[in-house]
This record gives sequence, C-alpha cells and structure tokens, in this order.
Amino acid sequence: MNTVLNNMTVLLADDHAIVRMGFRLLLEGAGAARVLEADCGETALTLFEQAAPDVLVMDISMPGMGGLAALARLLAHRPGARVLMLSAYHESIVPMRALKAGALGYLSKRCQPEELVRAVRQVGQGRRYIDPELAQAVALANLSGDADPASTLTEKEMQVFLQLAQGRSVNAVAQDFHLSPSTVGTHLYHIKQKLNISNGAEMTMVALRSGLLDV
Repeated sequence: MNTVLNNMTVLLADDHAIVRMGFRLLLEGAGAARVLEADCGETALTLFEQAAPDVLVMDISMPGMGGLAALARLLAHRPGARVLMLSAYHESIVPMRALKAGALGYLSKRCQPEELVRAVRQVGQGRRYIDPELAQAVALANLSGDADPASTLTEKEMQVFLQLAQGRSVNAVAQDFHLSPSTVGTHLYHIKQKLNISNGAEMTMVALRSGLLDV
C-alpha cells in the first residue's frame, strides 16, 4: 500500500465537485487515511474545527468566503493550522498574498499529480512548499516589488476587495466579516483610491487581471 502521505487526514476545499473528487482519489491512493471535502470557505472552517485535519488544501477563489478570507479567519483561531493554497493562476501576486497571509504552501492547479502529493506531504510535515514553476517569479517579485496594483492593498482591504469584486454587496460583506457597513464602505473608498477605479466592474477587472478571481 502506498504510504507517501503516512495516514494523514486532509481537508479539501474547492467549489468544483469534479476537482475535489480527482484530488481525493489521488490523495487516498497516496496513503491519506481520510479526505474530507468542503465546497466553500465557511464549510471548510466548520469541518476544520470538527476534524482537525493534518492539512487543509484550499482553493483561492470560491463563492462566498474565498480562500484568502477563510485562511485569515482560520489562522486567527488556529495559528498552527497547516494550509496549502491552490489557484488556477500563475501571477506572482497570488502566491505572495497567500504566503504572507500565513499559508505554508502554494500550488498551481496546473501541476502534475505527483506534485500535489509532494506538496501535501511537505505542508503536512510543517514545511513550506512553493510551486517550482512559481518560485522564481515570487522571489523576483519580492526583490523588485510587485507592480500589480492589488499589491498595494492591506490584508483587510484585500479581503473586502475579493468579496466586492465577485459582485457581493457592502452589507453582505459586512455581515460575513462581522463589520459595520460603514467600515466596509471606508475600506471600499480606500480600495478605489489605491486602484484608481470608480465602480464594481472595474474592480472585477483588476481582480481578474491579478489572477485573484477565476474567469
């Protein structure tokens, strides 16, 4: 029996059922003892509290509470949580944001199957992992400063930005993050100033160009 993952418990968070199924079969075949599934950030947080998995493998872009927001909320309560973030994009700002927010690893969904197993094993052992194809871009961006406009946002502004860029209302975002609508409105004002945008459509375009939203 393949025991590469050494009987780990893994929680998969992705809003695409077929993606979760493929990943689950791959991880079980590599020796994971238990693979749980969540289709959104909220469910991922609930299942994490219930099952205390060795690794949370979570997509950046999901409806409702996205991966970065769920990561921030999880680490606020479970600072030792081991999280591997996934994205369909290669832009350096995405892994930089994930790693700065506290993820131990970052992997592109375009990776080979064995790369996913390797990444889950390393993160499960408490070691950092960065997709080999992205490592150089991340290093260069850290040295030169990332030119992407979204890189100017604070962590809280980024969380609000990702939600509003999906077309959610100020009131809905305020409820999700337990903030007042006026506080979210203030974040929105700063986001518009920093990104030089004036409406939600432009915000969505910035998010898409930055690789922070799936098409």
